[in-house]
Amino acid sequence: MRRRAFIAGLGSAAAWPVEVWAQQGELMRRVGVLMNGNEQDPLYRSYVAAFLQALRQLGWRDGQNLRIDLRWPAGDAKHVDAYAAELVGMRPDLILSSSSANLRALLRTTQTTKIVFVLVSDPVGQGFVSNLAHPGGNITGFSAFEPSMAGKWLDLLMQVAPSLRRVAVVFNPDTSPQSQLFVPVIKASSSSFGVEAIATPLHEISDFEPLIESFSRQPHSGLILPSDQWTSSHKDLVLEAVTRYRLPAIYAAETFARNGGLISYGFDQEKQFRQAAIYVDRILKGAIPGDLPIQQPTKFPLIVNLSAARALGIELPSGLLLNADEVVE
Repeated sequence: MRRRAFIAGLGSAAAWPVEVWAQQGELMRRVGVLMNGNEQDPLYRSYVAAFLQALRQLGWRDGQNLRIDLRWPAGDAKHVDAYAAELVGMRPDLILSSSSANLRALLRTTQTTKIVFVLVSDPVGQGFVSNLAHPGGNITGFSAFEPSMAGKWLDLLMQVAPSLRRVAVVFNPDTSPQSQLFVPVIKASSSSFGVEAIATPLHEISDFEPLIESFSRQPHSGLILPSDQWTSSHKDLVLEAVTRYRLPAIYAAETFARNGGLISYGFDQEKQFRQAAIYVDRILKGAIPGDLPIQQPTKFPLIVNLSAARALGIELPSGLLLNADEVVE
């Protein structure tokens, strides 16, 4: 009887939820993810997939020994604080934060929840940490651009379109607070090119096309679009307007050049999500975030789009094409 009862007990246990099984063997851990971009965008979904795949390779499986809670503000500043508070309120073991705006919102909500960030430019300059090697506190992660990179964006744009005399730096300060660090560098570099650099912060996507249309009325005008989840979430609209008004533009995000934009100079964003999984694994196993050094990208691929150049009547310099890491036909 005891044996039959034991077997029957096993049979009923097969219907237990995976959380119960996890509790019987190992603790079910919980990780929140505050993403940038749009949930419907295959690119940003691929970032999440890369993160989950890397976690699986490290022994963590969503629904078995790990629960993942995803939130997508999609470049809408009004949603960022709400989703940040919601994730913190779930009391996760840690949160993966993507972008400066998302990290800023989380730090307004908590100073104790462990956080691994990705795609955050100059975390020291933005005041998130005081030291890259020993960030201290409850956060660590993977940085994006240093302010000096902004000078390279202008230099590359001038190589492509040397006749430019005005350049607008387009960003949403609510979703791209780091752009405030890029503007002074661009303005400082612009004098050597004889170019006027103009910061054009926008808060509503409906204002984007009127700005582009107005800027295009004056000849020899171009655009710099720094990293910004707001513009990335509206990539198609941005590219359509820039193409229609025939403005040469350089983008920090590679996805723009691969989808019709003229040129991009950025880094492998998907790689940071894979790297973040390693830090998540270490923290779940007991590491302290503040003891893990903040890592920086070491390679910045240059991508140029020949179709976009032809549409603008631009002949790309042979030296630029030779130096390009990727040429989109």
